[in-house]
Amino acid sequence: MADQLSEEQIAQFKEAFSLFDKEGGNTIETSELGTVLRALGLNLSQAEVNKYVKEVDTGNGKVGFPEFLTLCARTMKTQPSSNDTDAINKAFQVFDSKNSGYISAKEFRHILTHIGERLTDDEISQVLKDAGIADDGKITIEAFTKMLNAN
Repeated sequence: MADQLSEEQIAQFKEAFSLFDKEGGNTIETSELGTVLRALGLNLSQAEVNKYVKEVDTGNGKVGFPEFLTLCARTMKTQPSSNDTDAINKAFQVFDSKNSGYISAKEFRHILTHIGERLTDDEISQVLKDAGIADDGKITIEAFTKMLNAN
């Protein structure tokens, strides 16, 4: 089923998965599965998440990336696709863990240096500058959207 995903979708799923792969072992905790799926715009009830966990958990409390990818493909097949605005809002909510309405530039810098295609300090400074955000400023959902749409 994962073979039905585009390279871009797989890369997006890998990036989200990597956020939660704290040990770098290409696994995430089953307790975080729902959060990761929701961050990707795959809205599942807790009952659905629990069902998936039962299917993939081998008793170690972890889910590997191949299993995660299969779950994403299956979930996408059963759900209508969300638009870019919804995806951006969901991503912002993941990074705004305190629900403060903003992400600090420092937190954003950390995200961009540790997730996906890692940016250099100069590249990050340029992204922030292009969005009109000081290195010590706060990034609102509007600024976050502007940055993502510009890049």
